[in-house]
Amino acid sequence: MDKANINEGLVLVSEIYPDNISVLPLENRPLFPGLTIPLAFSGKQLVQHVKHAMEHAKRFIGVSLIKEENAETVSASKLYKTGTLLRILKVVAITEDTVNIIVQAITRFKFIKEVHRQDLNQWQVIYDDQTGIELTEELKAYSLAVINLTKELVQYNPVFLEQIKISISNIGIDKPGLLFDMVASFLSADGHQLQELLETRDLFERSEKLLVLIKKEIEVSRLEQDIQKQIEEKISNQQREFFLREELKVIKKELGLEKDDKANEIEQIENKIKDLKLSTEAANVINQELNKLNILEPGSPEFQVSRSYLNGLTSLPWGVFTEDNHDLLKARNILDKQHYGLADVKERILEFISTIVKKGKVSGSIICLVGPPGVGKTSIGKSIAQALGREFYRFSVGGMRDEAEIKGHRRTYIGAMPGKIIQSLQRTGVCNPVIMLDEIDKIGNGYQGDPSAALLEVLDPEQNADFLDHYLDVRFDLSNILFITTANQLDTIPQPLLDRMEIIKLSGYILEEKVEIAKRYLLPKQRKEHGLKNNEVSITEGSLVKIVDGYAREAGVRNLENQIKKIMRKATLIMAEKGIQQVHVNVKNLEDYLGHAVFSTEELYPKAFPGVVLGLAWTALGGATLYIEASAIETDSPGFKRTGQLGSVMQESTEIAYSYIRGLMAKKKVDFFNTHQIHLHVPAGATPKDGPSAGITMALALYSLALNKPVKKRLAMTGELTLTGKVLPIGGVKEKTIAARRVKVFELIFPAENKKDFEALPLHIKEGVTPHFVEYFDEVLKIAY
Repeated sequence: MDKANINEGLVLVSEIYPDNISVLPLENRPLFPGLTIPLAFSGKQLVQHVKHAMEHAKRFIGVSLIKEENAETVSASKLYKTGTLLRILKVVAITEDTVNIIVQAITRFKFIKEVHRQDLNQWQVIYDDQTGIELTEELKAYSLAVINLTKELVQYNPVFLEQIKISISNIGIDKPGLLFDMVASFLSADGHQLQELLETRDLFERSEKLLVLIKKEIEVSRLEQDIQKQIEEKISNQQREFFLREELKVIKKELGLEKDDKANEIEQIENKIKDLKLSTEAANVINQELNKLNILEPGSPEFQVSRSYLNGLTSLPWGVFTEDNHDLLKARNILDKQHYGLADVKERILEFISTIVKKGKVSGSIICLVGPPGVGKTSIGKSIAQALGREFYRFSVGGMRDEAEIKGHRRTYIGAMPGKIIQSLQRTGVCNPVIMLDEIDKIGNGYQGDPSAALLEVLDPEQNADFLDHYLDVRFDLSNILFITTANQLDTIPQPLLDRMEIIKLSGYILEEKVEIAKRYLLPKQRKEHGLKNNEVSITEGSLVKIVDGYAREAGVRNLENQIKKIMRKATLIMAEKGIQQVHVNVKNLEDYLGHAVFSTEELYPKAFPGVVLGLAWTALGGATLYIEASAIETDSPGFKRTGQLGSVMQESTEIAYSYIRGLMAKKKVDFFNTHQIHLHVPAGATPKDGPSAGITMALALYSLALNKPVKKRLAMTGELTLTGKVLPIGGVKEKTIAARRVKVFELIFPAENKKDFEALPLHIKEGVTPHFVEYFDEVLKIAY
């Protein structure tokens, strides 16, 4: 039969269905004719459409799938032009914003135009009338094909088995259009593919598209079933293995061949205890916890907490010690081999070691190594441990704000753990390690507590024999530990903590020492780290001197090592690119590797000027030289001002110097300060400065300015000045002497009371230096002029 005769076309059926209908949006998939289902809609406008259909449209209403969704208002979304006419069978629930209805899908319709009636936007539509379609053999064949494929699909996806059976049996092949629609409504295909099926009026074309969708559904269902089968097989195998293992455990347990996990863990803990020399308190606590562990079930949270606690207690090295090295000569050799210079520091350390060897235990003092960055504080701590033959453990307390990090968390907290001290003992495995607390001057203080206060018990020899960690809640003897702390400065360390420590100062290195350290330690180390042999990269001694003087003037050697690293990296690149076997670095080509020198000279003035004097200062990075400059402007309004970011103490020193020199000039009948505005400046302006030790330097600068007489060249000084002209002692004699040597200034003025400090300096630092020790400022003037 001709397909044109089958496809009757869309016709107006105004005598049965309304011409104009309200159309509601469907979000996921279209609705096919023949179904009776519940629907729910939200929105005042959609509720209004339903009310209108009930009252004025004989319960008829339309639905259509959303083509382009409007995210803000669903009712404003763009819809497909083909939809389904519904008859509202029952309104289940209705409110101002929502409505739930039960509907019967009647037939397809197609949009003609939009009309506006009774304040509602409606569609004028034409309906799909498929009455009078002749049932041909070809159409029957298509119907049977759909039925057979549907039955095959049901085998893989039996969810709708009963519904599909009833639908197919009721409809049969006599109503192919309804059959196709009913089968399509059960498919899980994409909503837009189903919409395409809804829009297809020709039954032959619709059946072909439907068969393709069913085939795809069958393939997906088959694949899903295969995956499900594989998963079930894996699960069944795992379950089988699990049951077999459980049976095996029971059999072994009955035969006495194996114990359960709980019994094994308890046995392991008991075996650990046999090898430990527990204190009476610890033994009692462990026995109590073991009894509790025997009662608890392994799955309970309390079991896990108790087990972790017992593991923490038994992992401590109760009664485990390393034997100290009693050979002081060997200890001296280790210190000499690993550190160049620092003779006074080594001597102090050997005194400590000899006391420990003599007594057989730590004498009670805590060593505090104080010095600028890069002078070797941490490496000296390692050398002390090696010299004693002890384990070494280091951790930083810089920035620490929680006292629980020292004394542990209480076990009531989730994730509680012991403090750092107990952890260090667990990791070293001995009761007498060397523990280094790095950056103790940078310890914090937060709302969780004060860690520096917690350290008082740790570092106090009278208390640490009974140290109580919050987590363990059992006393442990820390008196056998040698504690070493490091700091860059002492000002920020709390005084009670400082009282418990023996201070050893590492002032820094002079140029000759740095060059020797580079030759002995830094160059071999960096050659090895960069995979270079001794003869592949060579650096002359002159180059090392230039590196120290022009690129790495700080007190330590860390920056010096960084410069050597830079040379090694550059050398490896040159060797790789140019195929060169050897690289030689000398004074002439040094800038090719490191660029221009960072420091040219600290000497700002090549010749002497009135009002300019060289002073000596101490910083956390070591000693430094600084100029004091004074200038005057003749004026009728005399005064005094100072600049250079001076701290409050240094500002007071300027006032004292100004008052003293003004009084001195008055005695000499010099009317300079009454006719001039005085300006005192301390370069560099961006660097904050403070302290009283520049008193005599500022006074001499003002004296030189007032008399217009320059101070002799290559003279530097330091000392606190009083209003009576008395020169008081200062600190940092070693650092300041090193700073002066660095700029080749060898004539120095110190307070008389610092003479003993200067005489205690190593010979190589004092060599060539001409010191002057003064009690009053008058003596400074005699030396300066």
